Amino acid sequence: MSKVSTVARCGLIAVAWAALGVAAAGAASPDAKKLDHARSCFFISEWRGWKSPAPDVIYLGVNLHEVYKVQLSSGSSELQWPDARLISINRGSSTICDSLDLQLSVSDGHGFREPLIATSLVKLTPEEVAAIPPKFRPN
Repeated sequence: MSKVSTVARCGLIAVAWAALGVAAAGAASPDAKKLDHARSCFFISEWRGWKSPAPDVIYLGVNLHEVYKVQLSSGSSELQWPDARLISINRGSSTICDSLDLQLSVSDGHGFREPLIATSLVKLTPEEVAAIPPKFRPN
């Protein structure tokens, strides 16, 4: 086998792999839209309020009509206390794009803080926001 035919075969294989990748990307476009939807970013200064319907879930109100759902690893029942305060520490970028960008804790207002570990951050669709009971929609 000559060097030319080996190079030609390698080139054909590379073209075939590239074509498969393009076909797979086209077929996965609905998932790509979900991924883009889930990875929407916001500035921490746009965060307007929060509510917690369960110890391991926080809804963040962003701007006027956007809501992000934060899933917590273990959560805290303290999030549902009327005087609870959610504390966010910003170290670095002021953009929140992923659960790793959130460094949260909950405070009882008397000096005690409990760290919270966010495992996911998802921007909810308008339909999902409308499905949240009014008492749990963030301000």
